[in-house]
Formats: sequence, structure tokens, C-alpha cells
Amino acid sequence: MKFRQAIAVALLCTSANGFAIDDTPENRAAQAERLMAATPPEEIMEDMIENFTVNLKPADRDDFRRLMTEFFNLDLLKRTMRESMIRNFTADEMAAISALYETPVGKSAMENMAPYMAEVMPVIQSEVMRAVGEFQRVKENEQQGSED
Repeated sequence: MKFRQAIAVALLCTSANGFAIDDTPENRAAQAERLMAATPPEEIMEDMIENFTVNLKPADRDDFRRLMTEFFNLDLLKRTMRESMIRNFTADEMAAISALYETPVGKSAMENMAPYMAEVMPVIQSEVMRAVGEFQRVKENEQQGSED
């Protein structure tokens, strides 16, 4: 229920005055910066690293942390996130998302996203692998059946 209330508050904050943000490239860029300040990529990566290491063998955790902190190109990710936000969201949409993430419940929801993804991603990965295997078997059977 709190999540719905936060969304309502965020939407009201951005639309209550009746004025939409002009959807210009400059405003999109400004709102992308606001959104990245509300959800810093550095914090997202730190949370992701900590939550994903739980799924690794203890012996592999330090290497994974080192990989993600020393060798992962965070600047590339930040540029890509910013450019993608500007391309895919309007200025108003980014303002609404930022308004949500600037609230306590929005911050809490964002913090819970990493452990959520850490739990869901292994299932997605294994299910994709299973589905690919099944699909390949079906295709092979179809090809064998057409050769007969």
C-alpha cells in the first residue's frame, strides 16, 4: 500500500501544478541527471555486487567483487544509462520517477530492487537455458521428421 501511495505522491508532485515539463532535449538531459542523482549508479552497482555474491561460492566472492570494482567500466554504464534515459523517457516521466525515488518509500523500494533481482536472475538464467535446450530438441525432431 505504501508503494501505491508513493507513486500517487510522485505523480501529484509532478503534475499538481498543471504544467508539464517541456519535453526538450535539454529538459530530458536535466531530468536524467536528477534521476541519476536520486538513484546513483555507484550505489546500484554496490548493492548488486553485494546481493549477487550471495549466489556465489564463498571462494569466488572476492574475485567477483574485484572484477566488478576494478575492471567493470562504470563510466560506460553511467553514459549508457543517461543516454538511454534521454532516448526512452520523457522529461515528465523522469521527473515522476525521480520524485518517487526521492521519497523515503521510493528509496526503500530502490534498495530492495537489488536483492529482488539477485533472487530472480538465477531463475531467469536457468529457465532460459532450459528453454533453449528444449527448443533445440524440438527443432531437431522437426528437422528429422521432415527428412523422413
